[in-house]
Amino acid sequence: MKTLVLSSVFLALSSSAATLTESETKQLTQLKNTALQSDLSYQVLESLTTEVGHRLMGSEGDRKAIIWAQAKMNALGFDKVWTEEVTGTFWQRGEAQAKIITPYPHDVVAIALGGSIATSDEGLTGEVAHFETLADLIAAPDNSLNGKIAFVSYQMEEHIDGNGYGPAVGTRVGGAVVAAKKGASALIMRSVGTDNNRIAHTGIMRYEAGVKKIPAAALSNPDADLLVNQLKRNKPVNFYLKLTSHTDPKVTAVSANVIGEITGSEFPDEIVSIGAHLDSWDVGTGALDDGMGVAMMLASAHHIAQLPIRPKRTIRVILFAAEEVGLLGAKKYMEVHEKNMANHIIGAEWDFGVGKIYKMTSGVGKESLTAINDLAKHLAPLGVELSNDNNAQAQSDMSVMSAAGMPSMNFAPDGTKYFDYHHTENDTLDKVNADDLKQATAVYTLFAYFSAQSEINFRK
Repeated sequence: MKTLVLSSVFLALSSSAATLTESETKQLTQLKNTALQSDLSYQVLESLTTEVGHRLMGSEGDRKAIIWAQAKMNALGFDKVWTEEVTGTFWQRGEAQAKIITPYPHDVVAIALGGSIATSDEGLTGEVAHFETLADLIAAPDNSLNGKIAFVSYQMEEHIDGNGYGPAVGTRVGGAVVAAKKGASALIMRSVGTDNNRIAHTGIMRYEAGVKKIPAAALSNPDADLLVNQLKRNKPVNFYLKLTSHTDPKVTAVSANVIGEITGSEFPDEIVSIGAHLDSWDVGTGALDDGMGVAMMLASAHHIAQLPIRPKRTIRVILFAAEEVGLLGAKKYMEVHEKNMANHIIGAEWDFGVGKIYKMTSGVGKESLTAINDLAKHLAPLGVELSNDNNAQAQSDMSVMSAAGMPSMNFAPDGTKYFDYHHTENDTLDKVNADDLKQATAVYTLFAYFSAQSEINFRK
């Protein structure tokens, strides 16, 4: 076993000469040291969370963020900065009130799911129909919940790579449609989160044409426990819910992707893309989701822009609009740049995690895996391991670009505690570890420079 490991390391080390020259390798090392010693990404994040705050699509915060991002890019030495308009519907959260009426009255903490309709002005009351999973709700007969409030109590599991999110988020996205088909007057669910705080988690939900729209809300984890405990008494549990959330059909929400470039010195039409989404939910200050990504991409590009000579290829930072409400910015980017996707050499996004990056997975052509091994050698001292897989799609917005054929990288950070804060009032700057942020910034800085300088065709 040790012989195999040493052989793999030797192959990785022996590949380096084919990718970067000695002087370019020294430049890469200098960039790594710069990023690890710099507080810039934290300073940018502090600026965004302090001067702008939350950034829901179409809100005043969203408008401020677009102005902020352009100014920050210009101040950090980008060669080109521009915006591309993105439009959508404007949903407003309003207020949420929730309480257990009987058998044991309690006020509880709830939050409207993104896109939910309102209740009546008086709110609604109904007996709770409990389902442990979305599958259980799906299995209920149609019209079996008439007049009742459907409650799904599934609890998300905590994992370093966040893989507990998928099994939990289905209720949030599609549960209201399922509950409505069963006759329910509303859907309440345990928050998609791993914390034990009395704070509820929001996030996008969807309605379906031809199915009655019903209000949908999430309960904090402790309050979901409280409701389950009351249901265990085998007595009817009645619940009150009032939401004032609504979408104004007369208002078009206007946002924008904000894009900046460090122009390539030899191949300016060849693009290395790094990105994050600029918008956030209207709770907390969007520090983790996705302020960290925004800060890291701006800082990485700045470090590279400080070099005496621009890298050979263009490095493009894309700050996507309206990710939280359906990847609207990513879809707009594809609409504008679809004919130019062949020039997108490789890309990577950050939209998950709070800790250090521990793994890199590529999604490139087989011939370019030698270069990926070389990059892995430079990232190994940062604690980043190269995955054996070569099937990566970029995260979130850039997954749309990956699907269109863009070679991609996926950097996996420690996300063990990410869903303690995700989509909550607790998504704030104090949750960010400055040293972990430096490490992640260094990884993206090295990836961007390596890809822009190497001349590798990552499609082959």
